[in-house]
Amino acid sequence: MGAGFVSLQKESVPSLADPVRKIRITVGAVQVEAELKGNKTAQEVYAALPVEAPVNTWGEEFYFRLDGVKDYRETATNQVKIGDVAFWGAGQVLAIFFGRTPMSMGPDPVPADRVNVIGRITGDPTVLRRVMETPRIRVERV
Repeated sequence: MGAGFVSLQKESVPSLADPVRKIRITVGAVQVEAELKGNKTAQEVYAALPVEAPVNTWGEEFYFRLDGVKDYRETATNQVKIGDVAFWGAGQVLAIFFGRTPMSMGPDPVPADRVNVIGRITGDPTVLRRVMETPRIRVERV
């Protein structure tokens, strides 16, 4: 019996140590959900939620200031895809990519600077194109 208990304990510990963190992004009447990665920056962003803030656009990218998040730069890159959620530590900014940006040469967005990709929208990120004139964004834990 003792061995069975230990086995059960081993199976349940990883799910508690590394839960899938989901967030909901609301802009106007549009809501999308995203799954965050298990990296430290993603954990910092998750801990800082919920937040409602004025939203900026840069091409088909929403971004807004998210103070108090340490950027560990685990995945710092200039290569992002439509649907990526990223954190830019130098500006304390959370960015959501849903299409081309002014620096795009092809179909993929290109950030203005290296960003730390922390998650990905699970549905269709292009629905955010419908609310590009909306002045505020809300991001919360699911």
